[in-house]
Amino acid sequence: MRPEVHMVNVFPAARSGGNPAPTVACADGMSATDMQAVARTYGHECGFVCSPPVGTDYDYAFRFWVPNHEMEMCGHVTVGAVWLLDQLGMLSKDQPSIWTLSGRVDARVSRNGSEAVKVEITQPQGQVETLSALEVEADILSVLGISSNELAPLPIQNAATSPIKTLIPLKSVEVLDGLKPDFRRIEQLCERIGSTGLYPYATSDLDARQFNARQFPKSSGYPEDAATGIAAAALAFGLLENGLVTADERPVRVRQGWAMGRPSEISLRFRRDIEGQVQGCWLGGTVSFAEITV
Repeated sequence: MRPEVHMVNVFPAARSGGNPAPTVACADGMSATDMQAVARTYGHECGFVCSPPVGTDYDYAFRFWVPNHEMEMCGHVTVGAVWLLDQLGMLSKDQPSIWTLSGRVDARVSRNGSEAVKVEITQPQGQVETLSALEVEADILSVLGISSNELAPLPIQNAATSPIKTLIPLKSVEVLDGLKPDFRRIEQLCERIGSTGLYPYATSDLDARQFNARQFPKSSGYPEDAATGIAAAALAFGLLENGLVTADERPVRVRQGWAMGRPSEISLRFRRDIEGQVQGCWLGGTVSFAEITV
C-alpha cells in the first residue's frame, strides 16, 4: 500500500520559505527500499516515524532518507515530524524522546496562545576542528569560485553535533549570496576533508547574533539545501569557538535559503548545566503545511 506522505515546510522565514520535508507519520512496515523510493520521488530529505525499539524508553523512532542514501540524523525533518505529529493529534506528549541512528534526541513543543507552535530538539555539544592545510583552503576556494580576499579573518573548520559540516567564513552576505560552486567537485572535496557538506557563512548582524549561511551537501542528490538544522547547530559551536557569540540565553539565528528564493531561519540556544557548562544546544523554529508537488 502506498504510504501517506505529508509535506511540511520547516523554518520558513516568509510564505515562500522553509525547507520542504515530506514525512510519513505511520511508517511501520516500510522497508529501506520503500523509504528510499519516497525520497527519490520527492527529491528532498524525507522523514519516517516508526514505533520505538522494543524494551526502550523512547516514544518514537525516526528514520531519514535522501534520494541517494539513508542519513543518521536530519534536524529540520525531526522538527517537522514532531510538529506534524502534533498537528495530526498523534503526539503522545509535549516532550517526546526520539530514537535516531545518531543517538537520542529530545524534543519539546511550545504553545503560546494563538501564536504558531514552536518545536525545538536537542543536539549534543559540538566538536570543532580547524582545517589549517593551505592546500585544503585552496581547494575549497576553487570549488566555491572565490579568492582568499573574500574570506573573513577566521579559520575554516570542520564542526559537528551530528554529521560533520565544513564551516567557511566569508567577509559579507553579498559574497555568500553570489557563490556559484562547481557542484561536480563537491563530493570528492568533502570526501577528502571528512565532511558531509560545505557550509559557507557570513555575519549579517553581530549584535543581534544573526548569521547567513548556505549548504552544499556532499552527495544527497540535490545541489543546495534551504535550511539545514544540523549544519546550523555545528555553526553555533563554531561561532562560540571563534568568540563571535557567548553561551548565554539569547538565541543565535541562522538565515539560510535566501539565495535560493526559500528564505528560512533557524533558532539555536545553548544548553548549560547547573554549573553553567555548555552541554549542547536547542535547535528549533516554526513549521507550516505545504503543497505537495511531485
